[in-house]
Amino acid sequence: MLTKGLNHVAVITNDADRLQSFYRDVFDAEIVRDGTEFPDGNGPRLTIIKIGDFAELNVFEIDGNTEADRQVPVFGRGRLDHLALQAASFEAFEEARNRLMDRGAADDFVTDFGPMLSVFFRDPDGLECELCVENPDAQPGVSNPPGTRSARFS
Repeated sequence: MLTKGLNHVAVITNDADRLQSFYRDVFDAEIVRDGTEFPDGNGPRLTIIKIGDFAELNVFEIDGNTEADRQVPVFGRGRLDHLALQAASFEAFEEARNRLMDRGAADDFVTDFGPMLSVFFRDPDGLECELCVENPDAQPGVSNPPGTRSARFS
């Protein structure tokens, strides 16, 4: 394979400060850059939020742009339907899940997809997101459909 994974996902927000706070507080993300997109001070605000070794959110706050307000049902949200983050470990998954529930960004449901566990959440802009981790209880060759509750988190 010629790739290592995701480098970045670009999203539009109406409130970059709120989004920075959410990812920093829930996932211990690092704010790498925050300012105008262009060196001359013009253009939209660009925030780069480091969410992993080789993964960033490039967050654009653009005056007058209302795209961040548009959140409709699954597969009807445009070309970017949702964002999935990979937890660093099972313990990190549990900690982030608790932080998400504390903020009201997720409920207690953990999906067991077989090889992977996931919790769905919404960021402060309403973007559907998912936090994933390898399933420590996975059985080789067993996959489960969406909506299968993890017995570990029942």
